[in-house]
Amino acid sequence: MKTTTKLTGIIALGGALALVISGCAAGGDNGGADGGNTPQETKQADYNPQPRENLQEGGEVNFGINEVTPQMNPFNGNASADTTRLAQWYNPQVFLMTPEGDVSANPAYLDAWDITTENGKTTITMKVNEKAVWNDGTPIDYTAFETTWKANSGEDEAYETSSTDGYKEIESVTKGATDKDVIVTFKGEFAWPKMPFLNGILNPAVNSPEVFNTAYIENAHPEWGAGPYKLTEYDVNGQRVTFEPNEKWWGDKPLLDKVTYTGLDAAASINAFKNGEIDMVGTNTKDRLAQVADMEDVVTYRSQQTAKTIVILDAEKPQLQDLDVREAFFMAIDIDQQKQIAWNGLDYEEAPAGSLNMYDFQDGYKDSFAEAGLKFDVDGAKKLLDDAGWTEGEDGIREKDGVKLEIVYPIHSDDPTIEALAKALQQQEKAVGIDLQIEKRSPADFSTDFSTKNWDAFSLRFTDSDPFGPLYFCQLYCSDSSLNLSGAGTAEIDEKIKSEVETQTTAEDWTAATMKLEPEIIADTWGVIPLYNGPSIYTVKEGLANLTPEPYVGLDLFGVSPVENVGWEK
Repeated sequence: MKTTTKLTGIIALGGALALVISGCAAGGDNGGADGGNTPQETKQADYNPQPRENLQEGGEVNFGINEVTPQMNPFNGNASADTTRLAQWYNPQVFLMTPEGDVSANPAYLDAWDITTENGKTTITMKVNEKAVWNDGTPIDYTAFETTWKANSGEDEAYETSSTDGYKEIESVTKGATDKDVIVTFKGEFAWPKMPFLNGILNPAVNSPEVFNTAYIENAHPEWGAGPYKLTEYDVNGQRVTFEPNEKWWGDKPLLDKVTYTGLDAAASINAFKNGEIDMVGTNTKDRLAQVADMEDVVTYRSQQTAKTIVILDAEKPQLQDLDVREAFFMAIDIDQQKQIAWNGLDYEEAPAGSLNMYDFQDGYKDSFAEAGLKFDVDGAKKLLDDAGWTEGEDGIREKDGVKLEIVYPIHSDDPTIEALAKALQQQEKAVGIDLQIEKRSPADFSTDFSTKNWDAFSLRFTDSDPFGPLYFCQLYCSDSSLNLSGAGTAEIDEKIKSEVETQTTAEDWTAATMKLEPEIIADTWGVIPLYNGPSIYTVKEGLANLTPEPYVGLDLFGVSPVENVGWEK
Protein backbone atom coordinates (compact mmCIF):
# COMPACT_ATOMS: atom_id res chain seq x y z
CA MET A 1 0.00 0.00 0.00
CA LYS A 2 1.30 3.43 -0.92
CA THR A 3 1.48 6.21 1.64
CA THR A 4 1.41 9.73 0.28
CA THR A 5 2.03 13.07 1.91
CA LYS A 6 -1.29 14.47 3.05
CA LEU A 7 -0.42 17.69 4.77
CA THR A 8 2.07 19.48 2.55
CA GLY A 9 1.91 21.34 -0.73
CA ILE A 10 -1.03 22.24 -2.86
CA ILE A 11 -3.88 19.92 -3.72
CA ALA A 12 -4.39 16.22 -4.30
CA LEU A 13 -4.81 15.11 -7.90
CA GLY A 14 -5.55 11.58 -8.96
CA GLY A 15 -5.17 9.71 -12.18
CA ALA A 16 -8.89 9.90 -12.72
CA LEU A 17 -9.90 12.36 -10.07
CA ALA A 18 -9.00 15.93 -9.49
CA LEU A 19 -9.89 18.56 -6.98
CA VAL A 20 -11.29 21.71 -8.49
CA ILE A 21 -12.27 24.88 -6.68
CA SER A 22 -15.99 24.55 -6.02
CA GLY A 23 -16.75 28.18 -6.71
CA CYS A 24 -15.87 27.76 -10.36
CA ALA A 25 -17.34 24.34 -10.91
CA ALA A 26 -20.65 24.18 -9.13
CA GLY A 27 -22.63 24.24 -12.35
CA GLY A 28 -21.90 23.79 -16.02
CA ASP A 29 -21.81 25.36 -19.43
CA ASN A 30 -24.85 26.12 -21.54
CA GLY A 31 -27.84 28.10 -20.46
CA GLY A 32 -28.80 30.43 -23.25
CA ALA A 33 -28.56 34.18 -23.62
CA ASP A 34 -31.76 34.74 -21.66
CA GLY A 35 -30.12 33.67 -18.40
CA GLY A 36 -31.62 30.22 -18.53
CA ASN A 37 -35.31 31.20 -18.38
CA THR A 38 -36.28 29.08 -21.39
CA PRO A 39 -35.72 25.33 -21.61
CA GLN A 40 -32.21 24.45 -22.71
CA GLU A 41 -30.82 21.13 -23.87
CA THR A 42 -28.00 19.62 -21.87
CA LYS A 43 -25.96 17.44 -24.19
CA GLN A 44 -23.50 14.82 -23.08
CA ALA A 45 -20.81 16.73 -25.00
CA ASP A 46 -21.05 20.23 -26.49
CA TYR A 47 -17.64 21.62 -27.44
CA ASN A 48 -17.83 22.76 -31.10
CA PRO A 49 -15.76 19.93 -32.64
CA GLN A 50 -14.31 20.96 -35.99
CA PRO A 51 -11.88 19.29 -38.44
CA ARG A 52 -8.62 21.13 -38.99
CA GLU A 53 -9.61 22.10 -42.55
CA ASN A 54 -12.41 24.26 -41.13
CA LEU A 55 -9.99 26.25 -38.98
CA GLN A 56 -7.64 29.09 -39.75
CA GLU A 57 -3.94 29.19 -39.05
CA GLY A 58 -2.88 31.89 -36.62
CA GLY A 59 -4.55 33.90 -33.92
CA GLU A 60 -4.38 33.85 -30.16
CA VAL A 61 -6.59 32.47 -27.40
CA ASN A 62 -6.80 33.66 -23.81
CA PHE A 63 -8.23 31.35 -21.15
CA GLY A 64 -8.98 31.90 -17.50
CA ILE A 65 -8.04 29.25 -14.94
CA ASN A 66 -8.74 28.82 -11.23
CA GLU A 67 -5.08 28.89 -10.30
CA VAL A 68 -1.63 28.86 -11.87
CA THR A 69 -0.32 26.20 -9.55
CA PRO A 70 3.09 26.20 -7.86
CA GLN A 71 3.44 22.40 -8.26
CA MET A 72 3.70 21.73 -12.00
CA ASN A 73 4.33 17.99 -11.90
CA PRO A 74 0.87 16.62 -12.77
CA PHE A 75 1.71 13.23 -11.22
CA ASN A 76 2.59 14.73 -7.83
CA GLY A 77 0.12 14.34 -4.99
CA ASN A 78 0.16 18.08 -4.40
CA ALA A 79 -0.79 18.98 -7.95
CA SER A 80 -4.32 19.86 -9.04
CA ALA A 81 -6.67 19.68 -11.99
CA ASP A 82 -5.27 23.04 -13.02
CA THR A 83 -1.75 21.56 -13.03
CA THR A 84 -2.87 18.83 -15.40
CA ARG A 85 -4.73 21.29 -17.60
CA LEU A 86 -1.62 23.42 -18.04
CA ALA A 87 0.73 20.45 -18.36
CA GLN A 88 -1.33 19.05 -21.22
CA TRP A 89 -0.32 22.00 -23.42
CA TYR A 90 3.44 21.37 -23.25
CA ASN A 91 3.75 17.67 -22.42
CA PRO A 92 3.09 14.55 -24.51
CA GLN A 93 -0.53 13.58 -25.17
CA VAL A 94 0.38 9.96 -25.82
CA PHE A 95 -3.24 8.81 -25.75
CA LEU A 96 -6.44 10.49 -26.90
CA MET A 97 -10.03 9.78 -25.90
CA THR A 98 -13.47 10.30 -27.38
CA PRO A 99 -16.17 11.99 -25.30
CA GLU A 100 -17.63 8.53 -24.66
CA GLY A 101 -14.32 7.31 -23.24
CA ASP A 102 -12.86 5.27 -26.11
CA VAL A 103 -9.06 5.38 -25.86
CA SER A 104 -6.76 5.53 -28.88
CA ALA A 105 -3.04 6.03 -29.39
CA ASN A 106 -1.99 9.47 -30.60
CA PRO A 107 -0.25 8.76 -33.94
CA ALA A 108 2.10 11.66 -33.32
CA TYR A 109 3.65 9.63 -30.50
CA LEU A 110 2.85 5.97 -31.17
CA ASP A 111 3.08 4.09 -34.45
CA ALA A 112 1.58 0.98 -32.84
CA TRP A 113 -0.20 0.01 -29.60
CA ASP A 114 -1.45 -3.46 -28.73
CA ILE A 115 -2.86 -5.16 -25.62
CA THR A 116 -2.62 -8.93 -25.25
CA THR A 117 -2.54 -11.62 -22.57
CA GLU A 118 0.56 -13.77 -22.45
CA ASN A 119 1.18 -16.50 -19.87
CA GLY A 120 -1.66 -15.16 -17.74
CA LYS A 121 -0.29 -11.63 -17.73
CA THR A 122 -1.69 -8.59 -19.50
CA THR A 123 0.94 -7.10 -21.82
CA ILE A 124 1.03 -3.78 -23.67
CA THR A 125 3.41 -3.30 -26.58
CA MET A 126 4.06 0.12 -28.09
CA LYS A 127 6.16 1.46 -30.95
CA VAL A 128 7.16 5.08 -30.34
CA ASN A 129 7.33 7.45 -33.31
CA GLU A 130 10.94 7.76 -34.46
CA LYS A 131 10.59 11.56 -34.63
CA ALA A 132 9.29 11.91 -31.06
CA VAL A 133 11.75 13.88 -28.95
CA TRP A 134 11.73 15.81 -25.69
CA ASN A 135 12.51 19.51 -25.78
CA ASP A 136 15.86 18.86 -24.11
CA GLY A 137 16.85 16.69 -27.09
CA THR A 138 16.33 13.32 -25.39
CA PRO A 139 14.49 10.81 -27.61
CA ILE A 140 11.06 9.77 -26.33
CA ASP A 141 11.41 6.01 -25.82
CA TYR A 142 10.85 3.23 -23.31
CA THR A 143 12.73 5.18 -20.60
CA ALA A 144 9.87 7.69 -20.33
CA PHE A 145 7.35 4.92 -19.70
CA GLU A 146 9.72 3.21 -17.29
CA THR A 147 10.30 6.45 -15.37
CA THR A 148 6.56 7.12 -15.15
CA TRP A 149 5.85 3.60 -13.90
CA LYS A 150 8.60 3.63 -11.25
CA ALA A 151 7.48 7.00 -9.88
CA ASN A 152 3.84 5.94 -9.61
CA SER A 153 4.12 2.25 -8.73
CA GLY A 154 4.26 2.74 -4.97
CA GLU A 155 7.39 0.61 -4.65
CA ASP A 156 9.41 3.62 -3.48
CA GLU A 157 7.31 5.46 -0.92
CA ALA A 158 9.56 8.49 -1.12
CA TYR A 159 7.73 9.47 -4.31
CA GLU A 160 4.84 11.75 -3.31
CA THR A 161 2.61 10.55 -6.10
CA SER A 162 -1.09 11.29 -6.31
CA SER A 163 -2.11 7.74 -7.12
CA THR A 164 -0.61 4.32 -7.63
CA ASP A 165 -3.77 2.91 -9.22
CA GLY A 166 -2.97 0.98 -12.37
CA TYR A 167 0.76 1.48 -12.07
CA LYS A 168 1.07 -0.71 -8.99
CA GLU A 169 -0.27 -3.61 -11.08
CA ILE A 170 2.67 -3.38 -13.52
CA GLU A 171 5.50 -5.89 -13.11
CA SER A 172 7.98 -4.38 -15.55
CA VAL A 173 8.54 -1.84 -18.32
CA THR A 174 11.29 -2.87 -20.70
CA LYS A 175 12.54 -2.15 -24.19
CA GLY A 176 11.94 -4.45 -27.12
CA ALA A 177 14.05 -4.73 -30.25
CA THR A 178 15.00 -1.04 -29.98
CA ASP A 179 14.69 1.73 -27.41
CA LYS A 180 11.58 2.89 -29.29
CA ASP A 181 9.87 -0.45 -28.62
CA VAL A 182 8.09 -0.49 -25.25
CA ILE A 183 6.89 -3.62 -23.45
CA VAL A 184 4.67 -3.17 -20.38
CA THR A 185 4.00 -6.40 -18.47
CA PHE A 186 1.45 -6.59 -15.66
CA LYS A 187 1.68 -8.91 -12.66
CA GLY A 188 -1.37 -10.83 -13.85
CA GLU A 189 -4.53 -10.24 -15.83
CA PHE A 190 -5.41 -6.58 -15.28
CA ALA A 191 -8.94 -5.28 -15.78
CA TRP A 192 -8.03 -1.73 -16.86
CA PRO A 193 -4.96 -1.90 -19.14
CA LYS A 194 -5.90 1.28 -21.04
CA MET A 195 -5.53 3.43 -17.95
CA PRO A 196 -1.74 3.53 -17.28
CA PHE A 197 -0.01 6.32 -19.20
CA LEU A 198 -3.39 7.76 -20.20
CA ASN A 199 -2.48 10.96 -18.37
CA GLY A 200 0.94 11.27 -19.96
CA ILE A 201 4.55 10.34 -19.38
CA LEU A 202 7.46 11.84 -17.47
CA ASN A 203 10.74 12.98 -18.92
CA PRO A 204 13.42 10.46 -17.87
CA ALA A 205 15.23 13.32 -16.11
CA VAL A 206 12.57 13.01 -13.38
CA ASN A 207 14.47 10.01 -12.09
CA SER A 208 14.43 10.33 -8.31
CA PRO A 209 11.97 11.13 -5.52
CA GLU A 210 13.70 14.44 -4.88
CA VAL A 211 13.31 15.56 -8.48
CA PHE A 212 9.76 14.23 -8.68
CA ASN A 213 8.70 15.93 -5.44
CA THR A 214 10.47 19.28 -5.58
CA ALA A 215 11.91 20.11 -8.99
CA TYR A 216 8.58 21.31 -10.41
CA ILE A 217 7.74 23.60 -7.51
CA GLU A 218 7.47 27.09 -9.04
CA ASN A 219 9.54 25.77 -11.95
CA ALA A 220 7.60 24.33 -14.89
CA HIS A 221 10.70 22.89 -16.64
CA PRO A 222 9.69 23.52 -20.24
CA GLU A 223 12.82 21.66 -21.40
CA TRP A 224 11.31 18.45 -19.96
CA GLY A 225 8.20 18.87 -22.08
CA ALA A 226 7.37 17.91 -25.67
CA GLY A 227 4.58 18.60 -28.10
CA PRO A 228 3.10 21.15 -30.47
CA TYR A 229 3.44 24.00 -27.98
CA LYS A 230 6.29 25.09 -25.76
CA LEU A 231 5.91 26.97 -22.50
CA THR A 232 7.31 30.49 -22.86
CA GLU A 233 6.10 32.13 -19.64
CA TYR A 234 5.26 30.70 -16.21
CA ASP A 235 4.55 33.22 -13.45
CA VAL A 236 3.01 31.95 -10.22
CA ASN A 237 3.00 35.37 -8.58
CA GLY A 238 1.46 37.06 -11.60
CA GLN A 239 -0.78 34.05 -12.24
CA ARG A 240 0.05 33.86 -15.95
CA VAL A 241 1.19 31.10 -18.30
CA THR A 242 1.80 31.35 -22.05
CA PHE A 243 2.41 28.78 -24.76
CA GLU A 244 3.72 29.29 -28.30
CA PRO A 245 4.38 26.92 -31.22
CA ASN A 246 7.25 24.53 -30.60
CA GLU A 247 9.84 24.56 -33.40
CA LYS A 248 10.87 21.02 -32.34
CA TRP A 249 7.39 19.59 -32.94
CA TRP A 250 7.17 16.88 -35.60
CA GLY A 251 3.39 16.52 -35.97
CA ASP A 252 0.50 18.63 -37.29
CA LYS A 253 1.27 22.31 -36.98
CA PRO A 254 -0.43 23.98 -34.02
CA LEU A 255 -3.10 26.35 -35.27
CA LEU A 256 -2.61 29.16 -32.76
CA ASP A 257 0.24 31.65 -32.48
CA LYS A 258 -0.16 31.98 -28.74
CA VAL A 259 -2.20 30.51 -25.87
CA THR A 260 -2.42 32.36 -22.55
CA TYR A 261 -3.83 31.23 -19.20
CA THR A 262 -4.54 33.70 -16.41
CA GLY A 263 -5.50 32.79 -12.85
CA LEU A 264 -8.81 34.50 -12.05
CA ASP A 265 -11.42 34.24 -9.33
CA ALA A 266 -15.10 34.01 -10.18
CA ALA A 267 -15.91 37.73 -10.33
CA ALA A 268 -12.71 38.63 -12.13
CA SER A 269 -13.24 35.96 -14.77
CA ILE A 270 -16.70 37.14 -15.80
CA ASN A 271 -15.49 40.75 -15.98
CA ALA A 272 -12.42 39.71 -17.98
CA PHE A 273 -14.66 37.93 -20.48
CA LYS A 274 -16.99 40.92 -20.82
CA ASN A 275 -13.96 43.15 -21.37
CA GLY A 276 -12.54 40.86 -24.06
CA GLU A 277 -9.54 39.84 -21.97
CA ILE A 278 -10.37 36.11 -22.09
CA ASP A 279 -12.25 34.14 -24.74
CA MET A 280 -14.12 31.63 -22.60
CA VAL A 281 -15.74 31.76 -19.18
CA GLY A 282 -17.81 29.53 -16.93
CA THR A 283 -21.43 30.72 -16.80
CA ASN A 284 -22.72 28.04 -14.50
CA THR A 285 -25.24 30.12 -12.58
CA LYS A 286 -28.27 32.23 -13.44
CA ASP A 287 -26.43 35.38 -12.38
CA ARG A 288 -23.39 34.65 -14.55
CA LEU A 289 -25.58 33.82 -17.54
CA ALA A 290 -27.44 37.09 -17.09
CA GLN A 291 -24.16 39.01 -17.13
CA VAL A 292 -23.33 37.76 -20.63
CA ALA A 293 -26.90 37.77 -21.97
CA ASP A 294 -26.49 41.00 -23.95
CA MET A 295 -23.09 40.23 -25.40
CA GLU A 296 -22.74 39.83 -29.15
CA ASP A 297 -20.63 37.27 -31.03
CA VAL A 298 -20.64 34.75 -28.19
CA VAL A 299 -22.01 31.21 -27.92
CA THR A 300 -23.07 29.34 -24.78
CA TYR A 301 -22.32 25.61 -24.62
CA ARG A 302 -23.99 23.21 -22.21
CA SER A 303 -22.97 19.61 -21.48
CA GLN A 304 -23.02 16.93 -18.80
CA GLN A 305 -20.16 17.43 -16.38
CA THR A 306 -18.19 14.40 -15.22
CA ALA A 307 -17.77 15.82 -11.76
CA LYS A 308 -19.32 15.71 -8.32
CA THR A 309 -19.72 18.45 -5.75
CA ILE A 310 -18.83 16.80 -2.45
CA VAL A 311 -18.78 17.68 1.23
CA ILE A 312 -15.96 16.17 3.25
CA LEU A 313 -15.49 16.09 7.03
CA ASP A 314 -12.18 15.83 8.87
CA ALA A 315 -12.73 12.86 11.16
CA GLU A 316 -9.45 13.63 12.92
CA LYS A 317 -10.85 16.85 14.43
CA PRO A 318 -12.03 16.26 18.04
CA GLN A 319 -15.67 17.22 17.46
CA LEU A 320 -15.92 14.96 14.40
CA GLN A 321 -14.20 11.82 15.64
CA ASP A 322 -17.54 10.22 16.54
CA LEU A 323 -19.11 8.40 13.57
CA ASP A 324 -22.61 9.39 14.73
CA VAL A 325 -21.71 13.08 14.67
CA ARG A 326 -20.46 12.82 11.11
CA GLU A 327 -23.54 10.90 9.99
CA ALA A 328 -25.77 13.46 11.71
CA PHE A 329 -23.97 16.29 9.89
CA PHE A 330 -24.71 14.65 6.54
CA MET A 331 -28.31 13.79 7.47
CA ALA A 332 -28.91 17.48 8.20
CA ILE A 333 -28.10 18.47 4.61
CA ASP A 334 -31.09 19.10 2.38
CA ILE A 335 -29.49 18.11 -0.92
CA ASP A 336 -32.58 19.05 -2.91
CA GLN A 337 -32.35 22.61 -1.58
CA GLN A 338 -28.64 22.72 -2.42
CA LYS A 339 -29.47 21.66 -5.99
CA GLN A 340 -32.17 24.31 -6.29
CA ILE A 341 -29.71 27.02 -5.30
CA ALA A 342 -26.88 25.72 -7.50
CA TRP A 343 -29.09 25.29 -10.57
CA ASN A 344 -31.48 28.18 -10.13
CA GLY A 345 -32.43 29.37 -13.61
CA LEU A 346 -30.47 26.65 -15.41
CA ASP A 347 -33.44 24.39 -16.26
CA TYR A 348 -31.46 21.32 -15.26
CA GLU A 349 -32.33 18.13 -13.43
CA GLU A 350 -30.48 14.90 -12.72
CA ALA A 351 -30.75 11.68 -10.75
CA PRO A 352 -29.15 11.62 -7.28
CA ALA A 353 -25.36 11.40 -7.26
CA GLY A 354 -25.14 8.01 -5.60
CA SER A 355 -21.49 7.03 -5.99
CA LEU A 356 -18.08 8.63 -5.81
CA ASN A 357 -16.67 6.54 -8.65
CA MET A 358 -19.52 6.12 -11.16
CA TYR A 359 -22.32 8.05 -12.87
CA ASP A 360 -25.88 6.93 -13.41
CA PHE A 361 -25.33 6.78 -17.18
CA GLN A 362 -22.57 4.17 -16.79
CA ASP A 363 -23.15 0.41 -16.85
CA GLY A 364 -23.12 -1.16 -13.41
CA TYR A 365 -23.97 2.02 -11.50
CA LYS A 366 -25.92 1.80 -8.23
CA ASP A 367 -26.90 4.42 -5.66
CA SER A 368 -24.46 3.39 -2.94
CA PHE A 369 -25.23 6.32 -0.66
CA ALA A 370 -28.96 5.60 -0.60
CA GLU A 371 -28.17 1.97 0.17
CA ALA A 372 -25.90 3.10 3.01
CA GLY A 373 -28.77 5.11 4.48
CA LEU A 374 -28.06 8.68 3.39
CA LYS A 375 -31.21 10.80 3.57
CA PHE A 376 -32.36 14.23 4.70
CA ASP A 377 -33.66 13.56 8.22
CA VAL A 378 -33.56 16.35 10.80
CA ASP A 379 -35.11 14.27 13.57
CA GLY A 380 -32.77 11.38 12.84
CA ALA A 381 -29.77 13.70 12.96
CA LYS A 382 -30.90 15.13 16.29
CA LYS A 383 -31.26 11.65 17.78
CA LEU A 384 -27.76 10.68 16.66
CA LEU A 385 -26.35 13.79 18.32
CA ASP A 386 -28.37 13.12 21.47
CA ASP A 387 -27.03 9.58 21.63
CA ALA A 388 -23.50 10.90 21.11
CA GLY A 389 -23.86 13.11 24.21
CA TRP A 390 -24.22 16.48 22.49
CA THR A 391 -26.99 18.40 24.28
CA GLU A 392 -28.70 21.51 22.97
CA GLY A 393 -27.73 24.77 24.69
CA GLU A 394 -29.83 27.88 25.28
CA ASP A 395 -28.72 29.30 21.94
CA GLY A 396 -29.71 26.11 20.15
CA ILE A 397 -26.11 25.01 19.58
CA ARG A 398 -25.15 21.67 21.06
CA GLU A 399 -22.47 21.27 23.70
CA LYS A 400 -20.50 18.43 25.23
CA ASP A 401 -18.13 18.71 28.17
CA GLY A 402 -18.37 22.49 27.92
CA VAL A 403 -17.38 22.58 24.25
CA LYS A 404 -19.76 23.82 21.57
CA LEU A 405 -20.30 21.80 18.40
CA GLU A 406 -18.61 24.25 16.04
CA ILE A 407 -17.38 23.33 12.57
CA VAL A 408 -15.21 25.63 10.44
CA TYR A 409 -16.31 25.68 6.80
CA PRO A 410 -14.22 27.85 4.45
CA ILE A 411 -15.29 29.07 1.02
CA HIS A 412 -12.78 30.32 -1.53
CA SER A 413 -15.01 32.23 -3.92
CA ASP A 414 -16.81 35.53 -4.22
CA ASP A 415 -19.49 34.00 -6.44
CA PRO A 416 -22.93 34.82 -4.94
CA THR A 417 -24.22 31.33 -5.66
CA ILE A 418 -21.40 29.75 -3.67
CA GLU A 419 -22.11 32.09 -0.78
CA ALA A 420 -25.81 31.24 -0.96
CA LEU A 421 -25.02 27.52 -0.91
CA ALA A 422 -22.82 27.95 2.15
CA LYS A 423 -25.43 30.00 4.02
CA ALA A 424 -28.11 27.44 3.21
CA LEU A 425 -25.85 24.68 4.55
CA GLN A 426 -25.22 26.78 7.65
CA GLN A 427 -28.96 27.01 8.32
CA GLN A 428 -29.48 23.30 7.67
CA GLU A 429 -26.81 22.41 10.24
CA LYS A 430 -28.14 24.96 12.73
CA ALA A 431 -31.50 23.19 12.62
CA VAL A 432 -29.92 20.17 14.32
CA GLY A 433 -27.70 22.19 16.67
CA ILE A 434 -24.43 22.38 14.74
CA ASP A 435 -22.73 25.77 14.45
CA LEU A 436 -21.25 25.87 10.92
CA GLN A 437 -18.83 28.79 10.87
CA ILE A 438 -18.35 30.09 7.34
CA GLU A 439 -14.93 31.61 6.68
CA LYS A 440 -14.46 33.48 3.41
CA ARG A 441 -10.89 33.06 2.15
CA SER A 442 -8.83 33.97 -0.89
CA PRO A 443 -9.14 31.68 -3.93
CA ALA A 444 -5.33 31.58 -4.00
CA ASP A 445 -5.40 29.74 -0.67
CA PHE A 446 -7.73 26.99 -1.86
CA SER A 447 -5.14 24.32 -2.67
CA THR A 448 -3.01 24.93 0.40
CA ASP A 449 -5.98 25.14 2.76
CA PHE A 450 -7.38 21.86 1.53
CA SER A 451 -4.17 19.84 1.51
CA THR A 452 -3.11 21.13 4.96
CA LYS A 453 -6.58 20.38 6.33
CA ASN A 454 -7.12 23.96 7.42
CA TRP A 455 -10.83 23.21 7.85
CA ASP A 456 -13.31 20.99 9.66
CA ALA A 457 -15.72 20.65 6.73
CA PHE A 458 -14.94 21.40 3.10
CA SER A 459 -16.85 21.47 -0.18
CA LEU A 460 -15.18 21.00 -3.54
CA ARG A 461 -15.43 19.15 -6.84
CA PHE A 462 -14.20 15.69 -7.72
CA THR A 463 -13.70 15.69 -11.49
CA ASP A 464 -13.16 12.50 -13.48
CA SER A 465 -10.80 12.58 -16.43
CA ASP A 466 -11.77 9.16 -17.77
CA PRO A 467 -14.59 6.59 -17.51
CA PHE A 468 -12.59 4.10 -15.46
CA GLY A 469 -13.92 5.31 -12.11
CA PRO A 470 -14.01 1.93 -10.33
CA LEU A 471 -10.27 1.56 -10.95
CA TYR A 472 -9.68 4.53 -8.62
CA PHE A 473 -11.70 3.06 -5.75
CA CYS A 474 -8.64 2.91 -3.49
CA GLN A 475 -7.81 6.51 -4.32
CA LEU A 476 -11.22 7.47 -2.96
CA TYR A 477 -11.49 5.23 0.07
CA CYS A 478 -8.06 3.89 1.12
CA SER A 479 -6.88 5.37 4.39
CA ASP A 480 -3.49 6.45 3.04
CA SER A 481 -4.69 8.10 -0.17
CA SER A 482 -3.73 11.75 -0.58
CA LEU A 483 -7.17 12.34 -2.08
CA ASN A 484 -9.03 10.95 0.92
CA LEU A 485 -8.43 13.60 3.57
CA SER A 486 -11.43 12.69 5.71
CA GLY A 487 -9.22 10.58 7.95
CA ALA A 488 -12.13 8.17 8.29
CA GLY A 489 -10.52 5.21 6.50
CA THR A 490 -9.16 2.13 8.24
CA ALA A 491 -6.64 -0.62 7.61
CA GLU A 492 -9.54 -3.09 7.51
CA ILE A 493 -11.17 -1.16 4.66
CA ASP A 494 -7.84 -1.02 2.82
CA GLU A 495 -7.55 -4.78 3.04
CA LYS A 496 -11.10 -5.33 1.77
CA ILE A 497 -10.43 -3.10 -1.22
CA LYS A 498 -7.27 -5.03 -1.97
CA SER A 499 -8.80 -8.50 -1.56
CA GLU A 500 -12.35 -7.98 -2.81
CA VAL A 501 -11.89 -5.35 -5.55
CA GLU A 502 -8.33 -5.30 -6.83
CA THR A 503 -8.20 -9.07 -7.35
CA GLN A 504 -10.84 -8.90 -10.09
CA THR A 505 -9.56 -9.51 -13.61
CA THR A 506 -12.34 -7.99 -15.72
CA ALA A 507 -13.75 -4.47 -15.72
CA GLU A 508 -17.26 -5.85 -15.19
CA ASP A 509 -16.32 -7.87 -12.10
CA TRP A 510 -14.18 -5.05 -10.71
CA THR A 511 -17.07 -2.60 -11.12
CA ALA A 512 -19.54 -4.98 -9.47
CA ALA A 513 -17.15 -5.44 -6.54
CA THR A 514 -16.86 -1.69 -5.98
CA MET A 515 -20.62 -1.25 -6.11
CA LYS A 516 -21.02 -4.02 -3.53
CA LEU A 517 -18.36 -2.65 -1.16
CA GLU A 518 -19.02 1.09 -1.43
CA PRO A 519 -22.21 1.17 0.72
CA GLU A 520 -20.44 -0.79 3.45
CA ILE A 521 -17.50 1.63 3.47
CA ILE A 522 -19.82 4.65 3.56
CA ALA A 523 -21.74 3.30 6.55
CA ASP A 524 -18.49 2.54 8.38
CA THR A 525 -16.88 5.94 7.77
CA TRP A 526 -19.27 8.79 6.87
CA GLY A 527 -16.33 10.91 5.79
CA VAL A 528 -17.57 12.31 2.47
CA ILE A 529 -20.80 12.51 0.49
CA PRO A 530 -21.64 13.77 -3.02
CA LEU A 531 -24.32 16.43 -3.36
CA TYR A 532 -24.78 16.53 -7.13
CA ASN A 533 -22.99 16.30 -10.47
CA GLY A 534 -24.33 19.26 -12.44
CA PRO A 535 -24.02 20.58 -15.98
CA SER A 536 -21.00 22.27 -17.50
CA ILE A 537 -21.83 25.69 -18.94
CA TYR A 538 -19.39 28.01 -20.69
CA THR A 539 -19.92 31.11 -22.78
CA VAL A 540 -17.30 31.40 -25.50
CA LYS A 541 -16.29 33.89 -28.15
CA GLU A 542 -17.94 32.80 -31.37
CA GLY A 543 -15.74 30.75 -33.69
CA LEU A 544 -13.47 29.13 -31.11
CA ALA A 545 -13.45 25.38 -31.81
CA ASN A 546 -12.39 22.08 -30.27
CA LEU A 547 -12.89 23.41 -26.76
CA THR A 548 -11.52 21.77 -23.60
CA PRO A 549 -9.01 19.30 -25.13
CA GLU A 550 -7.51 18.59 -21.71
CA PRO A 551 -8.62 16.23 -18.94
CA TYR A 552 -10.65 17.53 -16.01
CA VAL A 553 -12.47 20.22 -18.03
CA GLY A 554 -16.12 20.08 -19.01
CA LEU A 555 -17.96 20.30 -22.35
CA ASP A 556 -16.51 17.18 -24.03
CA LEU A 557 -17.38 14.64 -21.30
CA PHE A 558 -14.35 12.29 -21.09
CA GLY A 559 -12.79 13.62 -24.29
CA VAL A 560 -9.08 14.32 -24.68
CA SER A 561 -8.17 15.70 -28.10
CA PRO A 562 -4.94 17.15 -29.57
CA VAL A 563 -4.23 20.65 -28.28
CA GLU A 564 -2.85 21.56 -31.71
CA ASN A 565 -6.41 21.38 -33.07
CA VAL A 566 -7.78 24.19 -30.89
CA GLY A 567 -8.31 27.24 -33.07
CA TRP A 568 -10.61 29.73 -34.74
CA GLU A 569 -13.05 28.86 -37.49
CA LYS A 570 -12.34 30.35 -40.93
